[in-house]
Formats: sequence, structure tokens, C-alpha cells
Amino acid sequence: MSNTKLYCPSLPNIPWQEKPAGCGLPLWRYFQNPVIGRNPLPGVARIFNSAVVPYEGGFVGVFRGEQTNGVPYIYLGRSADGIRWDFSPERIPFVDEDGQPAQPVYAYDPRLVEVEGVWYIIWCQDFYGASIGMAKTTDFKTFTRIESPFVPFNRNAVLFPRKVNGLYTLLSRPSDSGHTPFGDIFLSQSPDMAFWGKHRHVMGKSGNWWENLKIGGGAAPIETSDGWLLFYHGVTGTCNGYVYSIGGAILDREEPSKVLYRCKTFLLTPEEWYEERGFVPNVCFPCATLQDADTGRIAIYYGCADSYVGLAFTTVDEVTGYIKANSETTEADRELGKR
Repeated sequence: MSNTKLYCPSLPNIPWQEKPAGCGLPLWRYFQNPVIGRNPLPGVARIFNSAVVPYEGGFVGVFRGEQTNGVPYIYLGRSADGIRWDFSPERIPFVDEDGQPAQPVYAYDPRLVEVEGVWYIIWCQDFYGASIGMAKTTDFKTFTRIESPFVPFNRNAVLFPRKVNGLYTLLSRPSDSGHTPFGDIFLSQSPDMAFWGKHRHVMGKSGNWWENLKIGGGAAPIETSDGWLLFYHGVTGTCNGYVYSIGGAILDREEPSKVLYRCKTFLLTPEEWYEERGFVPNVCFPCATLQDADTGRIAIYYGCADSYVGLAFTTVDEVTGYIKANSETTEADRELGKR
């Protein structure tokens, strides 16, 4: 039984592996990583930075499929155990509100979040510049696009799994037209998933080496009795390019633009071959979690080196305890984020 409560359903078939002896961090890797390798289906060279949810006793996911021509699209996958996946050979057939085909020019880094019986897919797309794309489904058969919520440039959008104070709540990372060398996490709210406002600053980069360049949202926030548990990515620059690590923070449950705790050390950083070596080396990029209220177990899906999908594990007690014990926040983190 966990001391910190998870506000989520039971998930007895959550993928799981016990913590190995000698692991000093609160996250540990699945011993058979990567769970998705290269060339996973015809015409797709790499799957990574993808999201998974429980569905009908198994699992369903939306996957960034980097085609062999270099253009990314979103593919659907299904799994009985959350580890071995079967992918639809064709990209997800998005339609508009009239049911007509409405495929984005490109789409990458999807998240998948259920709110009140509707599953929302959020990704980065071309909207006359990099911006946020959205779609919804109730059956994983019809995927209806929602008009772009923000003007360019923005990415790394992550939806909360419930309304906060009666409003849909979203994290995003405003950017520029290139591969942004900066970035803070902001929060926005909406009454209807169409019109967004009440924008708040959540947190920015820190002086800690692993997140001293930019940060961005990762998996959907997990509601706990301590607050919203957020796994995000932090980026540093080196003479050989960027390095992406996984960080952790806890946000206020009713005012999630306020950061209660923020871990000054990374929770996971590239160390294994599949994280260090790939199309874009040195990347650990969290996009989704599964959690079980009964045991407190959490499974984290993360992209590895823009080439693979990996799994890591923790428990809510272990990770929240670690974050709180190693917390370092600034005034900008703790304030409401409204100026």
C-alpha cells in the first residue's frame, strides 16, 4: 500500500519489473529495452516518442513513425501486455468534423490522454510553422481533428487527465521556428478544447547542468495526494549536441502553475547504448505513463535517441519521496505564473 495516493483506476496488468539491486535512482530501466526497435513495419524506419493508455483489458498507443522518406506521421498500435506491439500498417486516418480526410502535413511526438471518456491525441504539426495539433476519438476507429489551439510557434503539448476548476488544462512549450535553443513550460485552460486562455508560466530552465538550456512537458501529469506528478524533459548543450534527460516535479493540484517540488537532479539520463546511440544521440524523452492505484506502480514510456522506445519503472512513493528530498525551486516556480 502506498503512502502517497494515486488518483487513478486500478491497473493489475501494468507492465512491471522490480527494482534491481544497486540502482541509486528512483527510476529503473526494463532489462529487455528497447521494447520497440528499428524498422518496426514496412515504410517506417523508426518509432519513438510515443504514448500508451490502457484500453479494453489491454493497451493502445499512438506512435511517432518516422517514415523511410523522413516524414513523421502517427500510427496506431495495440498490445496485450504493453511490451509487445502490433501496429496498423497505415498511418491514422484523421478526418475533419464533416468526416472528410484531414491528414496533417506531418505529425510527431504524440501524447494520448483520456478526459471524461474521450481520448485526445496531441502532437506537433505544421500550422504555417511548428505548432500543436489535436484530435479526439471515442473508439480508436474514427479520429476527428480539432482546430489548432495555438498559433505558431509551440510544441510539447500535454493535456491533464481531468479538468482543473472546471476547465481543460494543458501544458505547452512556446518555441520559435527552428529547433528551439530555449523554452519554458506554460499552462493554458479551455472550457471546450477550442478556445484557450488563462495562460500561466509554470517553470523554466534551471542552473542545473542537465536542464540549463530548455525544458518541455513529457507524460500527462499524474494526480497524487501530494499534487500533480510531472515527468518532463530537460535539455543541456554540449560540444557534440543536445542531451535530453528526464526530470520530475510536483505541481499544486488546484493551481498547477505553482510548482511545489522540483528535483534538482535528473531521474534518468542517457547511459545505455539505445539512449546514447541512434539517429539523434543522447536522448531520453518521456511521453507517457501507466499507473496502478492499488500498488502505486508507475511504468514510463520514453523515446530513446530518436530511434527506439524504452520502458522505465518506479513507484509513486519512491519517486515523490526522491523529488521532495532533492527539491530546489525558485520564486518563478512557486508563484502563480501570472504577471
